[in-house]
Amino acid sequence: MRRARVLIPWTEGLHLRQAADLVQTGQRFRSAIILKCEGRIANIQSILSVIALCAAMGTVLEVEATGEDEQEATHAIEQIFLSGEYVAADELPLGTPEWNRK
Repeated sequence: MRRARVLIPWTEGLHLRQAADLVQTGQRFRSAIILKCEGRIANIQSILSVIALCAAMGTVLEVEATGEDEQEATHAIEQIFLSGEYVAADELPLGTPEWNRK
């Protein structure tokens, strides 16, 4: 099992376009991939599950992949969040990790 923590960088939060990107990316891998957010769990294969997380900008998600390609899967999902649109550091909520400030 491989885990990573990511921060929602989009001002609109995790909405349909990003959820679709996550689902499409997740479908490329054989590993089971889930997202965890404030006690809620989403299967990355289900766009409704991902949208139901209701994750706003600045929310931290935990990505968890289990399977033969878990490292590659986790990395690919992380890249979606890291390639998000630029958000100025002063617009981020207090306590935002330095690694996610562009």
